[in-house]
Amino acid sequence: MLDQIIDCITEDPIGARPLRPIRPGELPAMLETLPPMQAGYLRESGFTGRAGELALLPGAEGIAGAVLGLGTDTSPFVFGRLSSDLPAGAPWQLEQGDYNLADAILGVCLGAYRFTRFRPAGRPNSIIVVPPGHRDAIRQAEAIWMVRDLINTPANLLGPVELADITVSLAQRYGATAQITADADLTQHYPTVAAVGAGSARPPRVVTFHWHGSTAKDDAPLISLCGKGVCFDTGGYDLKPSAAMLRMKKDMGGAATVLGLARAIMDADLAVRLAVRIGCVENSVSGTAMRPSDVIRTRAGLTVEVGNTDAEGRLVLCDLLDEACEAAPALLIDCATLTGAARVALGPDLPALFSNDDETAASLLRLGTTVHDPLWRLPLWSGYDAWLKSPVADMNNVASKPMAGAITAALYLQRFVKPQVPWVHLDLYAWNDTTRPGRPEGGEAMGLRAMLALATELSLER
Repeated sequence: MLDQIIDCITEDPIGARPLRPIRPGELPAMLETLPPMQAGYLRESGFTGRAGELALLPGAEGIAGAVLGLGTDTSPFVFGRLSSDLPAGAPWQLEQGDYNLADAILGVCLGAYRFTRFRPAGRPNSIIVVPPGHRDAIRQAEAIWMVRDLINTPANLLGPVELADITVSLAQRYGATAQITADADLTQHYPTVAAVGAGSARPPRVVTFHWHGSTAKDDAPLISLCGKGVCFDTGGYDLKPSAAMLRMKKDMGGAATVLGLARAIMDADLAVRLAVRIGCVENSVSGTAMRPSDVIRTRAGLTVEVGNTDAEGRLVLCDLLDEACEAAPALLIDCATLTGAARVALGPDLPALFSNDDETAASLLRLGTTVHDPLWRLPLWSGYDAWLKSPVADMNNVASKPMAGAITAALYLQRFVKPQVPWVHLDLYAWNDTTRPGRPEGGEAMGLRAMLALATELSLER
């Protein structure tokens, strides 16, 4: 999963056929420059230049080139089907046009992803020529491919121990210092993670690692990342219906996204300090599993009554957030597939963003729009905070009312974040329900490119 090869690109232009991306308004002028046979073919076939429309141009010996319609689409995804729709064999050379080449490369790579661990891929991807100087786009694609691979891997092959080992391997690849906490030490230092994992035969782990950019000074911004790594979620004693379990291998999507983001930051060697914490756990049912009405003492010393064992993600994160705040990071981000309520509110494509810092939230929303990785902010509405009251503990892990579930989950997490620490919580889906250009069905790295853009801005402030 760490060593996947982006197999749809090459730097070798020898024998490449031309591929011309075009906007509808440019079509009449382009037709005048083409050989009569090709121009006539495009006219007769009804090519209009709408987004994603692909036409192959005939030549004396077969296919001489191709034209891709862009419509008004400025996102990478308009290039997302090229690796599957263009004929394989000779590579294709993107010609200049009204588009961003880095976005085109990213879109091609994102569309070329396939999960091939258990069955062959079928026909090979078509190859696009990538000129030197576009490492940023390839770096992002590599990180996203890794995230997708992690989420798509079934839980019998990716449990808490395996996720922890992958996290350590990633850290070591970039020279980071990593530590795994397990067994009695886990119970002492991360009691809520231990409580969630108590019902599984596969023991929980917390992995932490710290990395320092090669040009980062000792006072460089510290970015702290926390990820929910629930490798499978049965719901515990508050058991999910069978249909709701079908995608629960993706419940470690927050951890996968954090690891992808960390990989991109380290690969870019941003001038920042980085701290990563991953809670690796499985939420199962057994005689040792936590029960509804159990009371757990958190790392912060606060006590939590378990109102619902299926609200385990916030228990995994709260100890990680408490520890992360001890170092007073310049930016604290957690990612989690936390609530169905966020999906009811925003659907599958928009991660819900919560933040205690308006400036940070505004920057992340702006950058998400710029890089076509959108987010939507929901409020940390303090009026609902009282819904987390418990008669026997400092708080309950679920609200007393069946409304605003994403907000109350974020309010729970906020109790473990120091007010002076700029904090962002992303409640994401981490999955594509259907295949679209550049976004194949399965695991997805939502919000990663937006967060990478924010980290890049932060690294340039000093």
